[in-house]
Amino acid sequence: MSDYYYSILQGALLTVGVSLASLLVATVLGLLGATAKLSGKRPLVWLGTFYSTVVRGIPELVLMLLVFYGAAIGINSFFESMGSDYTLDLNPFVAGVCTLGFIYGAYMTETFRAAILSIPKGQMEAAWAFGMSPLRTFWRITLPQMVRYALPGYTNNWLVLIKATALVSLIGLHDMTYLAKQASAATRQPFVFLLFAAGLYLIFTSASLWVLKRLNARYSLGTDKVQL
Repeated sequence: MSDYYYSILQGALLTVGVSLASLLVATVLGLLGATAKLSGKRPLVWLGTFYSTVVRGIPELVLMLLVFYGAAIGINSFFESMGSDYTLDLNPFVAGVCTLGFIYGAYMTETFRAAILSIPKGQMEAAWAFGMSPLRTFWRITLPQMVRYALPGYTNNWLVLIKATALVSLIGLHDMTYLAKQASAATRQPFVFLLFAAGLYLIFTSASLWVLKRLNARYSLGTDKVQL
């Protein structure tokens, strides 16, 4: 029995890795999406709106299967039509990270967009009047204030993302959910191992909430704090 628990703990490390990598992808896509929607340029606004609307309307499981199976089939069909013998074997880790990052990037887009809109526009206009570039204005003026407004929504997205990593077990990635199901099938004691995995998820989310609450307190000094 102890070997099963140990293997699930090893899978928990993979779950953390998938979660953090997906968060990084989602954060980058969220910033790009928010920038596009606030750019005022019609093509970029349309693209950002299309991304955040469509992706948030499709279940995570469907997108996961579409990327892992559909993308590989589509790319291999393209190579075959070009007369190439190359076959793409999509890595489950890469597929899981890219899919989760792509999905939650849409949610991050709305979180960051709302946070940026909460900052008085006059501050950015004043920075531009002083000759600061848009990038420097974002780094020095917008970003520090945006973090405070975005943290509550960012926290919620992160907590949901951690739990959504259980979906990668469906594409063969040996995370702790996959290993808990394997142990349950081998021992015919599903509740023991699935409850163990559920407890690990609870530990991860509780630790994350504690850290993000400290960050919220740090960025809310001298202001009314937003409860996470």
